[in-house]
Amino acid sequence: MVRAFFPGTFDPIHYGHMNIALRASNLFDELIVAVYDRPLKNLLFSPEERMELVKQAFFGQEKIRVIGYRGLTVDACRENGAQVIVRGLRVFSDFEYEFRMALANHRLAPDIEVIALITNEEHTFLSSSTVREIAALGGDISSMVPPHVEIALKDKLKQTPSLQLPMPIRD
Repeated sequence: MVRAFFPGTFDPIHYGHMNIALRASNLFDELIVAVYDRPLKNLLFSPEERMELVKQAFFGQEKIRVIGYRGLTVDACRENGAQVIVRGLRVFSDFEYEFRMALANHRLAPDIEVIALITNEEHTFLSSSTVREIAALGGDISSMVPPHVEIALKDKLKQTPSLQLPMPIRD
């Protein structure tokens, strides 16, 4: 059995993440979508909220399991019996970052392989920060995230007015 590990912050999960996960689930016996607990970046959703959004996104996908984790990704892979780390590539700038991370992970755990899947063309512009910014500005994100994520994002922005970006001034 080959188990793969797809780590990320998923703040929030979007169709680009889902595309990579669903395609990876066709390549491996099991895919663990792993929601990272404490990255070195500002997050909108709590770890528990992100876990729930990801679980809902993959509801009914028998080969996909969702977990939360903290610490080193390679340690979480070993704890969960994963032999492969799956990463997604959108644009050229992703490659340099993912290449460095793959080399670091290989140094820490040479027994764990890293596989990068190139996103489908329609998702190349998607990032969680792009989705959050468009939502904060009142834009339509319905083509970027599942309906439950769109609702959660709008609700979160209403609950936290300081997260809403000011409307542009028109001359």
